Amino acid sequence: MPHARSLLCLSLAVLVAASAQAAPPAPIVLHVDASNVAQQLFTIRESIPAAPGKLTLLYPQWVPGNHGPSGPLNQLAGLRLSANGAPLEWRRDPVNMFAFHVDVPAGAGTVEAQYQFLSPVDTSQGRITMTSAMLGVQWHAMTLYPAGRAARDIVVQPSLTLQAGWEFASALEVRARAATPASQQIDFEVLDLDTLVDSPVFAGRHFERIDLDPGAAVPVHLNVMADSADSLEVTPQQVEKHRAMMQQAYKLFGARHYRHYDFLLALSDEFGGIGREHMQSSENGVKPGYFSDWDKNEAERVLLPHELTHSWNGKFRRPAGQDTPDFNTPLQNSLLWVYEGQTQYWGNVLAARSGLVAPAHMRDLFAATAAHYDVMPGRSWRAMQDTTNDPIINGRRPIGWSSWQRDEDYYMEGALVWLDVDTAIRELSGERRSLDDFARAFFGVQDGSTTPLPYTFEDVVAALNAVQPHDWATFLRTRLDGHGPGAPLDGLARAGWKLVYRDMPTPFLKAEEERSKRTDLTYSLGLSIAKDGKLDKVLWDGPAFKAGLSGNTTLLAVNGTAYTPKLLKAAIQAAKASPQPINLLVRKGKQFQTVALDYHGGLQYPQLERIAGTRDRLSAILQAR
Repeated sequence: MPHARSLLCLSLAVLVAASAQAAPPAPIVLHVDASNVAQQLFTIRESIPAAPGKLTLLYPQWVPGNHGPSGPLNQLAGLRLSANGAPLEWRRDPVNMFAFHVDVPAGAGTVEAQYQFLSPVDTSQGRITMTSAMLGVQWHAMTLYPAGRAARDIVVQPSLTLQAGWEFASALEVRARAATPASQQIDFEVLDLDTLVDSPVFAGRHFERIDLDPGAAVPVHLNVMADSADSLEVTPQQVEKHRAMMQQAYKLFGARHYRHYDFLLALSDEFGGIGREHMQSSENGVKPGYFSDWDKNEAERVLLPHELTHSWNGKFRRPAGQDTPDFNTPLQNSLLWVYEGQTQYWGNVLAARSGLVAPAHMRDLFAATAAHYDVMPGRSWRAMQDTTNDPIINGRRPIGWSSWQRDEDYYMEGALVWLDVDTAIRELSGERRSLDDFARAFFGVQDGSTTPLPYTFEDVVAALNAVQPHDWATFLRTRLDGHGPGAPLDGLARAGWKLVYRDMPTPFLKAEEERSKRTDLTYSLGLSIAKDGKLDKVLWDGPAFKAGLSGNTTLLAVNGTAYTPKLLKAAIQAAKASPQPINLLVRKGKQFQTVALDYHGGLQYPQLERIAGTRDRLSAILQAR
């Protein structure tokens, strides 16, 4: 009888233990009050399950999609912790500034946290995330989480307060909504921290939701918020081009890796510009004329195809070094030339195939990219592969000599490398296969899955070889680690085009110059000039550089006459037939100086020209499927 009682007790203990193991972990309860738009303040309350003893809370440092340690820690303020109604003192780690240590008292089951996230109120303080008309909730900026557990294993119950009457969009699923005359609360479904951080919210006073795949089992919407309602007037033709983008993406990749996809698009002069990828949504921010000044903003229409492509490349399939367990483990960026470079390529291709950008204008964009890297002297000392470290080294801070220092060149130069790969596959296979086949085989797998599938350099090479046998490892490493001279232009030549220079910009590049309000003379004088006459870029070892000019210099006069862009361009053309230098009166600080530029090559603007007798593979690449 005692033996039977022992067995019964043991069985009960096993059942209790099994039940405890099966019980889901208690969620972090996270509430963000984003209703104080007048002062641009996010107020956060967080209940964090905890056991008595030492607890370390982390603020996300390594932000997915930023590729560097960019967590906005300086915008976290007012942090107060408590347990059982009593305040707790926190201590910042002396080495890791993103870690906060606290002692949880006996008998406590949760730690309560209250704090604010302070949106910059001026661009000098950072990217503005809240205005009187719109806001963006990036959950990594709003969240503290316990150290020692993978983000995918931490459960969160999020909710959000907005002003009454505002609309919102997100990849998050809504559990409940409640409203008062002044505000509204949205309760989202419980989910893991990794997915929450990958699911931002856009909300605004002026809001429009556009169905980009009507009747589809997997919905896609373009959610637009704007400073004013007139920016939301969209024509049927504009909608159709965005719908075509989705269909072209499906023809390219095949599988989908989202339950529904939401483009979050802000059209604003105040809300910070952005392009950030997520698996089931994307954050996009441009100036108000995206729809209303459609013809003048063609270059901006590569943004949405780029961020959409990231759902497949960068989020579902991501470099192994980007598949980290939490947001405080350093990211490894060595494969950003695939993550971002191939995404840049497919974003451009999808923009052309859908009609968002005219194929002829996409050729102009390839010409501008090729020219930019063809004259870049920085490649002589710094290979493109090393620029994948730039988000960690520099984090997009302004630099004085970008043509010499280099920055995130794995984007656009990476796109040139993938054009090279695409045209090589086409040539080697007798036009039977292309990089489209790689995209479907590599990214279009596991339809419906949102679980990341990491890749390595060897995986990329193996997938290319499965499409077209070749020594792809050497092919890629030569281009990634090479120093020129000049840009990797083999892909353009194999595509049937060559880079040339003319004395007039193409209509597309002229429109881009007008939109940016910059006078770009990089390929003649070796400088570009902002609308106020300030030299914003000087090409290292170009004519302006050799004459002693640098940035932070203001151009005042050309050959004795007050500077205008038109006057300077006329002087450059006139110097072709004259031995006299172009004299520039400039000011740097309190010093005035006349600088003589001994340049007689005339205006130079890049464009592509067909190579006679060759196959036009570029047009085939850009053609709608």
